[in-house]
Parts: sequence; structure tokens; C-alpha cells
Amino acid sequence: METKKPWAIDLEYFTPVRAAVYLHDVNVEPRSQGSGVGRQLMERAKVVAEEWPVDAIRVDTYDGESGAASFYAKCGFTEVGRKVYRRVPLVYLELVL
Repeated sequence: METKKPWAIDLEYFTPVRAAVYLHDVNVEPRSQGSGVGRQLMERAKVVAEEWPVDAIRVDTYDGESGAASFYAKCGFTEVGRKVYRRVPLVYLELVL
């Protein structure tokens, strides 16, 4: 999680806020998926972001079977847009705190 915007994020899709963090490279070992580990990571990310303090957590994920958009939605994130960036279909999601 960092304040520097990743290259694939297009800000026009996101809610304007004073400060945001970008969550990236989040992975859960396939054998551990569904165990609650990912949800615990997201809850911890929310706590850290609120202490930072920032107003939103933003994320992009692949738009496809291997993407995590449905997982982020279950964790309270809202889909704000879809875009193809360098031939890669992405879904943008945010959690406004």
C-alpha cells in the first residue's frame, strides 16, 4: 500500500479525495483462499489507511476469471470503472473511508 499512483490507474474513474492509497500485489496462496486470510488482510489495510490518514483505498485488478473484483466487492469496495490498459482489461475499485 502506497500513496504513489500505479501506472495502470486512471484517476478519472475514482472519487476525488484529499489523499488516497493504492493497494497492489495482494495475493493469497490458492490453498488458503476461502479461509478468511484475504478478508483479514483487507481489514488490516483499512485500519492502516485510516491511521495514515487517507480518504480512500484504490485498487485495480484483472477483468476476468483470475481477477479479484468480486473478492474486493465482498470486502466493501465499490467498482468505479473498467478500462483496457496496454491490452490488459482492468476493473477499478475503491473504498472511500
